[in-house]
Amino acid sequence: MSHQNLKNVELMTWAAPHTIRAEVRSDMQSSRTREEAGRRLVRHFREFWPYYAMILPGLVFLVLIKYVPMAGSVIAFQNFSLRKGIAGSPWAGLEHFRKLLDYDDFHRVFRNTLVLGALKTILIFPVPILLALMLNEVRNALAKKSIQTVITIPHFISWVIVGGLTFDVLGAGGLLNQIRGAVGLETILPMQKSAWFRPVYVFTSIWKESGWGTVVYLAAISGIDPGLYESASIDGASRLQKMFRITFPMILPTAVTLFLINIGSFLDLGFDQVFNLYTPMTYDVADIFDTYVYRSGIQQGKYSFSTAVGLFQSVIGLILVVIFNRLSRKVSEDGGLW
Repeated sequence: MSHQNLKNVELMTWAAPHTIRAEVRSDMQSSRTREEAGRRLVRHFREFWPYYAMILPGLVFLVLIKYVPMAGSVIAFQNFSLRKGIAGSPWAGLEHFRKLLDYDDFHRVFRNTLVLGALKTILIFPVPILLALMLNEVRNALAKKSIQTVITIPHFISWVIVGGLTFDVLGAGGLLNQIRGAVGLETILPMQKSAWFRPVYVFTSIWKESGWGTVVYLAAISGIDPGLYESASIDGASRLQKMFRITFPMILPTAVTLFLINIGSFLDLGFDQVFNLYTPMTYDVADIFDTYVYRSGIQQGKYSFSTAVGLFQSVIGLILVVIFNRLSRKVSEDGGLW
């Protein structure tokens, strides 16, 4: 054996114990790190367990009401029978989706849902933002709280009552026709005319929900640093300038987040409102997926078909959320849900 080979053997023999000891130290250090992380986690839960206990009921509710029922979406791919149940019902593949797309009323219902969804997004969504900006400029605390209370109360009134009030005002013997009769005009029936339904839908939505929507924006405004307004006042900015140069940009991330949440339910307009406002004479502009499913699916026992319609709505909503989330990330670094 050459001198060089002997030297290499001696070097390997000397290095082997050192390598083994280094590996042992590394393993021991990793073990200690894991143990320390475990102890920190235990301390964290011991310190903050009341907060976790507070969110536990909401978490259980979310799982039971939102996630567990998702397993029932399999009904959309079956010829579901109540007697056989999910496990015993035969598979139908995409039959119900093909039936939905080929149905005569599908295009009308889809168009109505898109139009009302666009009205909700364009005309109804910005109203709480404008109200919050205006309420923030009210300096009298009592007047501000009174106005906020008055515009928030309608949120707690059910759509059944709102629908009844709307028919009482716009019906044959309602307030509108009483006023028209007093000035010599003939009686009209707005709730039976297709041209009136969408304006009534927008107005009732704004009246009922816009006040409640201001709560989140007012909370976001309260978190703005007052120093920004003081600096703007020193620079001679008017109240209107401070509103549009400070307040609005600061609540814009909140508005984008709420917009993305709302866009996820673009095709889910709410069964209660439309059902309590439409009539058979306004089906051509008022019939949406929710009411269509109720009449043609649930009332007739077509559970698989109604589930397919609901799954179709959810998929469209998911696609819209992903698209608008990417767009919001390009517009603002703070925008987007993820």
